[in-house]
Amino acid sequence: MDSVNVAIIYYSATGNVHTLAKACAEGAEKAGATVRLRKVRELAPPEAVATNPAWAKHIEDSADVTEATLEDLGWADAVLFGTPTRFGNPASQLRAFIETTGPLWAQGKLAGKVCSAFTASNTAHGGQESTILALANTFYHWGGIIVPPGYTDPVQFKTGNPYGTSHVAGQGAPGEDTLQSARHQAQRVVQTAAALKAGRPATV
Repeated sequence: MDSVNVAIIYYSATGNVHTLAKACAEGAEKAGATVRLRKVRELAPPEAVATNPAWAKHIEDSADVTEATLEDLGWADAVLFGTPTRFGNPASQLRAFIETTGPLWAQGKLAGKVCSAFTASNTAHGGQESTILALANTFYHWGGIIVPPGYTDPVQFKTGNPYGTSHVAGQGAPGEDTLQSARHQAQRVVQTAAALKAGRPATV
């Protein structure tokens, strides 16, 4: 089986989504994928970041993570997007990156990619499902193949979100069940992408 290329592209302010992204990378690699873990550029002004010590600390702690480019997206057979919720929608930093993908979309280079998403919110009803569904609107336009975790593993009945891994940041750092959900979601994405890749005719 040919290796599957997976791009995990995320925005994280205080580190929770970063932790989920790393768990997704673990799951994808365990499933045999070649993985690129990429953050998107921070767009908030320094004075906004300075209002939250955890935000400033995470920027410092994640300084070694490579920033996402369109080349990462073009390279990938599958992509997992991670974002905190912002009033029930993806963070503007991730949206800003997505809004640069027009050239790839116009060339048909996003069609057929396996797509999935994960998120975190401060409260249990802080817009987790609507954030993931909002990202799905983009995947529809791309012609992407949306793969949710569903209830396809026992851990999903513990974490409870079939749309994508989600975490309630107000309850502390992501726990082991949530991390295992992220690993499972990524493994399911890799398995689906591998099956699709194997079934497609070789390009000349």
